[in-house]
Amino acid sequence: MSAGDVQECDVLVVGSGVAGMSAAITAASRGLKVIVTEKASYYGGTTARSGGWLWVPGSHLAKAYGHDEAPDQALTYIRDQAGASFDEARVRAFLANGPKAIEFFMSKTAVQFDMPLTFPDYHAEAPGAVQGGRSMVTRPYDARELGPLLKTLGPVLPELTVFGVTIGSGKDIIHFMRVTRSVQSAWYVAKRLSKHFAEVMRYGRGMTLTNGNALAARLAKSASDLGVTLWLSAPAVELTRNGERVSGAVIDRNGQRVTVKARHGVVLASGGFPHDVERQKHTYPHIKAGQRHFSPTPPTNTGDGAAMAEKVGGMFDDTLSNAAAWTPMSLVPRKDGSTGIMPHFIDRAKPGVIAVDQEGRRFTNEANSYHDVVQAMIAASEGKPEAACWLLADHRALRRYGLGFVKPFPMPLGNHLRNGYLKKGRTVADLAAQIGVNAAVLESTIRQYNESAKIGRDPLFGRGSKAYNRYQGDALHAPNPCVEPLQTGPFYAIKLVPGDLGSFMGVKTNEHSQVLTSQEAPISGLYAAGNDAASIMGGEYNGAGITLGPGLTFGYVAANHMADMAARGSAGQSRCYSASLPA
Repeated sequence: MSAGDVQECDVLVVGSGVAGMSAAITAASRGLKVIVTEKASYYGGTTARSGGWLWVPGSHLAKAYGHDEAPDQALTYIRDQAGASFDEARVRAFLANGPKAIEFFMSKTAVQFDMPLTFPDYHAEAPGAVQGGRSMVTRPYDARELGPLLKTLGPVLPELTVFGVTIGSGKDIIHFMRVTRSVQSAWYVAKRLSKHFAEVMRYGRGMTLTNGNALAARLAKSASDLGVTLWLSAPAVELTRNGERVSGAVIDRNGQRVTVKARHGVVLASGGFPHDVERQKHTYPHIKAGQRHFSPTPPTNTGDGAAMAEKVGGMFDDTLSNAAAWTPMSLVPRKDGSTGIMPHFIDRAKPGVIAVDQEGRRFTNEANSYHDVVQAMIAASEGKPEAACWLLADHRALRRYGLGFVKPFPMPLGNHLRNGYLKKGRTVADLAAQIGVNAAVLESTIRQYNESAKIGRDPLFGRGSKAYNRYQGDALHAPNPCVEPLQTGPFYAIKLVPGDLGSFMGVKTNEHSQVLTSQEAPISGLYAAGNDAASIMGGEYNGAGITLGPGLTFGYVAANHMADMAARGSAGQSRCYSASLPA
């Protein structure tokens, strides 16, 4: 390909995660020619590493379970959570189009979802919240359906696998957790592992894709079936303009610059800025204080979309209450000398597990959502050299539920102890010495907790008092699925540090996914979706899937807006205000 080569399409999509692929598939289904360009050498972005959950109120899946919400109930919940950042027009667009997007993908493409009967919103006691019917998970997928596309599917985090098996959401987790306590679960796990090993022997890898890996695969297959062109290792460098309208982008492909002319628009969906160090310095509170941050998102997510949008007049919204979707992480030493990052989603809610700050005191309800726990961790670490805490468990809890990367019995503990990931003390005082906290303080903390935990209560922070706490606890443990004394030595600890699942702050957009200027005017030909766009949740984490759900929806919205404008012709295009852009 010669330097200065020009390619043409109807829609150019920057990024191959859920938002970008949603836009691409929707546009292609409307008869438009689409190119998706991806910076990484694989497709799927953060989506491929995610849990594969989507939060979309009012879907046909919910209604099939009898979850018929009152009018504006979800709107009430989002408004309550978003506070001053509530954007009613965008939220209404999401709530109106989310169910349509789910219906479209499930009826017209390879993308399929399942919904559990119950999965409470993360703040289920707030106005407008519900106990179920909003969070759905991607259905597992047979990797053989991908054909050649399998080779370039984004990898899962190895820390989230067991013997190379990616543990799916829902019944997978339940059975793996109960493998030593239930004959039914033991049989389920045995079949699951046997199938995986048989596939490895035959194909060189497991063929059952779950969670976000299944979603990325299903989206890629659907895009391929519709003739969408996918370029890998092809970062977008800058946007191009025809007058004041964004007309395409310059792509660095195979070491040469290619200009892609997009007749109907460009969609920015490059994954936000979780690895943009400079932008983090201005938006992450702990980094402002000189502390460290960790993210398991792809390292190519460096804020390219926001940077390109700003150069053509787009506005970056840094006013949200939180800059990112916070998640506590532990750092896992790998055999090759590198360090893995382990998100802590559900272990914090299990009975026999608590968290303490760097002085040995509890500081929050550990069973709350990961987003809430990190906020509390950062607040508790103010003035300290780093933002961190310790997750503690006694021997019975550790062997029953595992802790972070440490798997439950019968998996061995030795390697985790030798490499320092897991700390161990014969007594609480011994453990305090291992993790560098005051022994008397830690002993007092655990003694005080245990007094009420014996009767299933936590008067200090209310573990198990919320629906989400109980959902992530152990349903077989009574009287409180989240509370049990820490009394069976030895005792263990893992260090937690702040991390994220993706950024919340992003480019400001309207209800059509069009990028806006600082004067709130849409930039003709330019759209943003997914983590490149500012979150409609206002910086809060309302429930499982509040990044992927809006990502899928606003990719769908952007593509339909472009297709509708194209159908109206030049007269319709002239009605879309073009902002005055810098030269």
